[in-house]
Amino acid sequence: MRKQHSTEVFRITGARQGLQADVRGRQRRYVISMLIRTASVLATVLLWNVERPLAVVTLVLGALLPYVAVVIANAGRENVPSLPSTYLATPPRPMLNAAERTPESQAGGSNGATGDPS
Repeated sequence: MRKQHSTEVFRITGARQGLQADVRGRQRRYVISMLIRTASVLATVLLWNVERPLAVVTLVLGALLPYVAVVIANAGRENVPSLPSTYLATPPRPMLNAAERTPESQAGGSNGATGDPS
């Protein structure tokens, strides 16, 4: 039996990540962000009477991190323009080009004899 060669070639390296894996990755990023937020709020409580400027920084971090975490977690499943195309067109087969032939070479020689009696 012969294999039939189709003209469409698909590149598996350009395939998107599965939906379950994508959701799992976004959940993981969100949980990590929330753990960092929890640590910053605890650091705010512990540092408030010891090092107030650092406590204010951790308080601001704890206040801004939920918004950033939600934006990062919801950013997904978009097509990245820098990824390679998943479809490769097969290269065209080389063909003899009739336009490359010159009239002199078709007439019978390169010495310029075209049949004129001069």
